[in-house]
Amino acid sequence: MIQSMTGFGKSITQIPNKKITVELKSLNSKNFDLNARIPSQYREKELDLRTIISNSLGRGKVDLSIYVEYTGEQTSTNVNTEVVKNYMNQLRDIVNASEVELLKMAVKMPDALKTERDEIDEEELKAIEGAVKDALTEINSFRTDEGKALEKDLKLRISNIQDLLEQVIKMDPDRIDGVRERLRKGIEEIKEQADENRFEQEIVYYIEKFDITEEKVRLENHLDYFQKTLDSKDSNGRKLAFISQEIGREINTIGSKSNYAPMQQLVVQMKDELEKIKEQILNVL
Repeated sequence: MIQSMTGFGKSITQIPNKKITVELKSLNSKNFDLNARIPSQYREKELDLRTIISNSLGRGKVDLSIYVEYTGEQTSTNVNTEVVKNYMNQLRDIVNASEVELLKMAVKMPDALKTERDEIDEEELKAIEGAVKDALTEINSFRTDEGKALEKDLKLRISNIQDLLEQVIKMDPDRIDGVRERLRKGIEEIKEQADENRFEQEIVYYIEKFDITEEKVRLENHLDYFQKTLDSKDSNGRKLAFISQEIGREINTIGSKSNYAPMQQLVVQMKDELEKIKEQILNVL
């Protein structure tokens, strides 16, 4: 079962005097990349949270946001009274304004408000960690649901390529006959009576040159391996990306060797399906 790297998870935890909201968002990325926006008093926990998130999500571009809302009478922010009064005294010498206007200007100045660092106890840190784990459960569920949709689409695309390959296999004898006939006509234009031995040698050379038997077999194997990887227990987007590259290599070789318009049209359709597969794999964990 594959997983998408796209997901969202949210958790709300209530502790005395505080409501803590944790949000996790993830997008695709080659590696694990965490952007944490958390209150300064929880910074000491950031490394632990990063490890927990990394172990759970594997990889992706992840945004972690922690919001704290004070629900009681306590607050960690107070007016810096002496600083505000000093600002007001200085402003009186500069502007002609009422006390209310001076106060409005003063509280916007630097250090007008002071934030006292809360002492974070162990229970509160455990609550933060628990909220992050709850958000991870939600985001992983989201990723699994997205993965099911991705898997369905990828299987459809692989099936389409397999059907197109079957058409290639069926028309291959006609293609070889066409190559043989074109060679015969070409020789007849040059020489009325062609040397049959030489002609057969040329036929063998060009048929070997245009032979796609190995490519067909390898492409079938790669498509089968892709399908098995999709059905495996682990989500491995990197492996799927590698297999898709090998699929593309065989499709390209068939196209370059075909020298037959109907077959080349099928190759174009296979390439189109493969491009859609590659786009989807970018989102697979």
